[in-house]
Amino acid sequence: MYLKYFFKKARSFLMLKPKTIETIKSTVPVLEVYGEAITKRFYEMLFTNHPELLNIFNHANQKQGRQQGALANAVYAAAKHIDELEKIIPVVKQIGHKHRSLGVKPEHYPIVGEHLLMAIKDVLGDAATDEIIEAWGEAYGVIAEAFIGIEKEMYNEAENQEGGWEGFRPFVIAKKVKESSVITSFYLKPEDGQVISTFLPGQYVSVKVAIPGEENTHIRQYSLSDAPGKDYYRISVKREEGNNKPDGKVSNYLHNNLKEGDKLELSAPAGDFTLNMNTSLPAVFISGGVGLTPMVSMLNTAAAVQPERKVTFIHAAINGEYHALGEGVRKLANEQEHVKAYFCYEKPTEQDRKEGQFDKEGYIDLAWLKEMLKTNEADFYFCGPLPFMKAIRSALLEWNVPQERIHFEFFGPAVDLENEEKVTTR
Repeated sequence: MYLKYFFKKARSFLMLKPKTIETIKSTVPVLEVYGEAITKRFYEMLFTNHPELLNIFNHANQKQGRQQGALANAVYAAAKHIDELEKIIPVVKQIGHKHRSLGVKPEHYPIVGEHLLMAIKDVLGDAATDEIIEAWGEAYGVIAEAFIGIEKEMYNEAENQEGGWEGFRPFVIAKKVKESSVITSFYLKPEDGQVISTFLPGQYVSVKVAIPGEENTHIRQYSLSDAPGKDYYRISVKREEGNNKPDGKVSNYLHNNLKEGDKLELSAPAGDFTLNMNTSLPAVFISGGVGLTPMVSMLNTAAAVQPERKVTFIHAAINGEYHALGEGVRKLANEQEHVKAYFCYEKPTEQDRKEGQFDKEGYIDLAWLKEMLKTNEADFYFCGPLPFMKAIRSALLEWNVPQERIHFEFFGPAVDLENEEKVTTR
């Protein structure tokens, strides 16, 4: 539905004057060099003039420069493919889902457009001629109109489906379960006791919190870590601390301050990294660390609704102390013949060795994947830290797995796994 609308709006690009398209494409080399400087300046001016938008954006990604890089690449892609929109459809879908989940509205687009043009002019100076600014203004207007239309459809779907809602809905923490030394699950039920909308395995929800002492609210996306069809949503949150990064304000607040009975505000489920259930091809789920959350949702769903489909779950953790949700996965694999599960521990403890709860020590590699799977005839889904994802993608390509059967998800702004070029956000 969204793509049909997108192509309908794409006809508007045909109305762009050839000179406008030529001018936009001429800026591609400049954006490749100055893109992040432009987007950094864009956010500085945007938040200075409209501090209320800090209630929408992820502050941590701003401080680390991740969001600036993601936007820079999106602008670069729009310029590069201004006359062949089909090449940016994946980016359009991902951004649309995120915008709907965060609550980005049509009235935000003129503000963003104004400040983007201001940033281009500010960074490039005299090189940003009136012709370039006018061309970008015209192109941005068309792009914004397309996004607004697509996101309107997404908002309507989220609100009007059974159990759906608009904006953020109050939920109560029905149960809080410590899954590992760093991951805790939150079972969330709607405060009003009414039905909640279903979701596709692999999707996420946005959680909005007002932390005492903080001027702005904070929104974070967390994957739903159980199968749909229940009277609750489950998110399994890693407490982010140390690792040469600022401590995660929201994750630590959830872990340390909220208890059963407390409330959280959630937007309806979103996201396009989902399990394809229209095929009988074997499914292989590969995860590292907290990247297992969407994988467990996919695993539980496939096991329940596709009992004839062969499913393999492979997870990498530091050791048993860091391994979350393992008990449920093991139980499923023991009970159902078509489900296999394997675990790789980087630094197993003596207790791990004694209990024999892992299958490989060290890291997941291609030789081990071949040993476990025997064949590459499968759909592969993976998620985890960036180095992990790069290694898995490289192994699958070396094994000649077709690109169309390789699916992955990023937590936070995404990057190109081949050259680490930032492309979009999650």
